[in-house]
Amino acid sequence: MRHQIPVERLGFRGVAMATPVENCVHCGLCLPACPTYQLLGREMDSPRGRILLMKTALEGRLPLAEARPFIERCLGCQSCATICPSATDYGALLLSFRAHAEESGARGKLPALLVRRLLVETLSHPARFRAAALFGALLRPLRGLLPAQLAAMLELLPRVLPAAMRLPETVPAEGERRARVTLLTGCAQSVLAPGINRAAARVLACNGVEVLIPRGQGCCGGLALHVGAARKARALARRNMRVFPTDVDAIITTAAGCGSGMREYGLLFGDAPDGSAAIEFAALVRDVHVFLDELGLRAPRGQGHPQRLAYQDACHLAHAQGITEAPRRLLQQVPGLELVQLGEAEMCCGSAGIYNIEQPEIAARLGARKAAAVLRSGAAGLVSGNIGCMAQIGTHLRSADSALPVFHTMEVLQRAYDA
Repeated sequence: MRHQIPVERLGFRGVAMATPVENCVHCGLCLPACPTYQLLGREMDSPRGRILLMKTALEGRLPLAEARPFIERCLGCQSCATICPSATDYGALLLSFRAHAEESGARGKLPALLVRRLLVETLSHPARFRAAALFGALLRPLRGLLPAQLAAMLELLPRVLPAAMRLPETVPAEGERRARVTLLTGCAQSVLAPGINRAAARVLACNGVEVLIPRGQGCCGGLALHVGAARKARALARRNMRVFPTDVDAIITTAAGCGSGMREYGLLFGDAPDGSAAIEFAALVRDVHVFLDELGLRAPRGQGHPQRLAYQDACHLAHAQGITEAPRRLLQQVPGLELVQLGEAEMCCGSAGIYNIEQPEIAARLGARKAAAVLRSGAAGLVSGNIGCMAQIGTHLRSADSALPVFHTMEVLQRAYDA
């Protein structure tokens, strides 16, 4: 029997989710790959269990409020989609269901809704986030007295917030120009680790790429999309679609979550009037690792970092975008650098947008598990391609009394070029 979900029951206008529902054959191969199932051991906290819940709720046979807690415990890491033999597009179904639940007002009690709204409205705007982070530093000594969600948010902040960094609108290519791109600077990343954007622009320039950094750009909308706030995500996406020039070779992202979110613009806009423009815009989006790997890396001059580094696969690179080899190929070209394999490399670290704030207990267990794997590897440092993973794992390394440094891939390459 075909289970076609009515379009009007979804948060994304004109997007029917029949395929993800009917493709799932409930084989159970996703169970070992699902972090929440591994931790909690309940069928309804597994991908196939959640698909059944979403289908039943969307067909009107189960109140949304009863399905919601299980869906909210999903990280959205999409490790299940990587292993699924039926090619079930679980990510698309999850995003659509969350948008529908948000529009229906069935996403939990008022305190949880207020916290989620506050986080989205704060993290999506760098100036607001910086002000909140500075205020949060003052509250850090009191975190033991605060609710778990607020305490988790304070714990994730760096001990010292980096100074704000203003990049030029144009970074010229060094030597022969090989490409011309625009760079998304992001929201949380531009506050927590602005050096990543500077490093990316520097590495691209060293490889003959002219980099445009448009003024007026902002959050890609990925964070709002991840929690089901589709209207907010569309508003943020439209702003960037107006600001970013499209007469370029690529729109470069340096955060896995941003790249994954922007590639979903076609799903986000559906058959809206600007849906075609959104699809064309999304087609230009390239992760910086893939772009440099395909362009061909100019040989770095030196090493500049500890020789043994572990690379951590961010879920929204490895699973959502299928990017695993390009970052490793880039790092392997750094003279003297040895890449160390992580145990349980496919397991999510617990970051997942604002999951580590909304679901602090589960996220903390996953973060501690990932940090332990990093320490067991014997690496002298960790490399990742996503600011959320860097903050999450860095926090749990500190909790384990480790000063192991955490880098973005572009920071490693920048130091190699400048060594």
